[in-house]
Amino acid sequence: MVDKLDELDFNQEIRKNNLLKTLKKEARAIHILDIMKASNFIREDASFMPSKERDDYIARFTKAFFTRIKDIKDDQLDYTGVVNPVELSEFLKVQSEISQKSRNNDEKCFHRIALVVSTYTAFVREESIHPVGTRFPGGFTLKLVNGVYICPVKDKQKNTPSALCRFCVSVQDEIVD
Repeated sequence: MVDKLDELDFNQEIRKNNLLKTLKKEARAIHILDIMKASNFIREDASFMPSKERDDYIARFTKAFFTRIKDIKDDQLDYTGVVNPVELSEFLKVQSEISQKSRNNDEKCFHRIALVVSTYTAFVREESIHPVGTRFPGGFTLKLVNGVYICPVKDKQKNTPSALCRFCVSVQDEIVD
């Protein structure tokens, strides 16, 4: 059994349940101090946002990190199917490139947690990478409507090399151009 994401063999089938087991091991290695450091980075990253958006952003992402790490550790569901190994490999490569540009330990902790959480949401749960309710510029939010994740910025970001939008199950919000 693979203990870490960077030990996955992308030349063979990767079952969702096996990916979940690996993510559980990764999640168990994340401690409260790591989440606190990631939260420090979130606060620093949001320092230039208007106060209303900043406070919401900090609260939403810090809560999402706590909640999702706990969800991963506690997840006992049986997931059928496999993940696309080429897509997962590319996803992890993008995440690694982003993480390597970290300026400090707080940012490294943020990227480590984001890697585990976003891999879980995108590839195991097949949910939106951003939490429902995430606010984007212009006051638009990510919504869940009839089981479909509606994102106001997907089309604008999906070709950005460092953006994870192209891996996300959400669809573009048609009322936002």
